[in-house]
Amino acid sequence: MSELKQTSRRISPSKRKPAVPAKAVGRSLRARTPKPVDRTTMIEIFRRLHAANPEPKGELEHTNPYTLLVAVALSAQATDIGVNKATRNLFPVADTPQKMLALGEEGLKERIKTLNFFNTKAKNVIAMSRRLVDEFGGKVPNSVEVLETLPGVGRKTASVVVNIAFGDPRIAVDTHIFRVTNRIPLAITRTPLETQEALEKLIPDAYRLHAHHWLILHGRYICKARKPECWRCPINDLCRYPDKTIP
Repeated sequence: MSELKQTSRRISPSKRKPAVPAKAVGRSLRARTPKPVDRTTMIEIFRRLHAANPEPKGELEHTNPYTLLVAVALSAQATDIGVNKATRNLFPVADTPQKMLALGEEGLKERIKTLNFFNTKAKNVIAMSRRLVDEFGGKVPNSVEVLETLPGVGRKTASVVVNIAFGDPRIAVDTHIFRVTNRIPLAITRTPLETQEALEKLIPDAYRLHAHHWLILHGRYICKARKPECWRCPINDLCRYPDKTIP
């Protein structure tokens, strides 16, 4: 039996396609990135989002500022559905920092073990509850800056809590809001913090309190990451995204 010889076809240097310079790629991408909408369009976008959902609500279940804080802290790398499933067994027995400390870290772990990183989350929630009891009389502070000093609480968590629990028009930025902001675009940003600062500056005061919920729900259910459902989007004629999925 004769052996089959493998041959490789060499391409002469003269026939190879020249590499596209990085600067040219950058210019091409920038050329496809539309400029942010103007203020008149921004106002109309939020007018329509308001008309479609006048009183938007978050999907994390909670009963008071403390349970909201815990739920948001548990939501990192988890879905709202998963968090709600866990907290339905948790909050009936631990809806205050004092009760959470009485439950203890092991008891908390047992109730949230279906969540990613439940060991770390349980440790942070217990430490956070201890701080609330020792330094704040068991009350949740209504300041983003103070909340950020608590274990396991970052800018996004703190912003969600003060917005929902205390009516502070902060705009917490998650992956959905970051995507929607840059896709429409309301602004061109590179980081969640940059996005939050831009939105809190640009969004009209009349719409800022609920802007977080409108944008997150829009990104979660319509302006999806892989295939946005542009055909049913209430603002598709105002959006400047170049790859719309309108039939």
